[in-house]
Amino acid sequence: MGNSISMPKNLRHLVDSIKMSNGLTSVFIEVLVISGSILAEADREKEIVIWFAQQDQSVVGSGTVGFDIDDIPWTIENFESEKEFMIRAISNAIAGLGWERLSYEPRKDWIIECLEQFKLMINVFDETNININI
Repeated sequence: MGNSISMPKNLRHLVDSIKMSNGLTSVFIEVLVISGSILAEADREKEIVIWFAQQDQSVVGSGTVGFDIDDIPWTIENFESEKEFMIRAISNAIAGLGWERLSYEPRKDWIIECLEQFKLMINVFDETNININI
């Protein structure tokens, strides 16, 4: 089993999905949450980090934490600052922010490739694609 992170259906032709094994997904979520936790200042930023932390497979089950970018709890009124925060969190995760807190050495080439793809997905995503029904 594995997980995937995808664009909303109407944007899937622009950016490929990220497909990850369960192990790689766990590392992806961990480094993103660590980076986001270090950077988060505003309540909305903290709420987004918490949402990502809730994607922990050890809690919800292996192979069950894939999502579409529009599943992230974006808000229309704060979208630009939320998107900017996500780009900073991803960029800092790529740079290794907080990796010393991990109890293992992640496979850098794999995780950085996934984070770079995720950053591209966030850059392409815009407020017109926010799923307000979540």
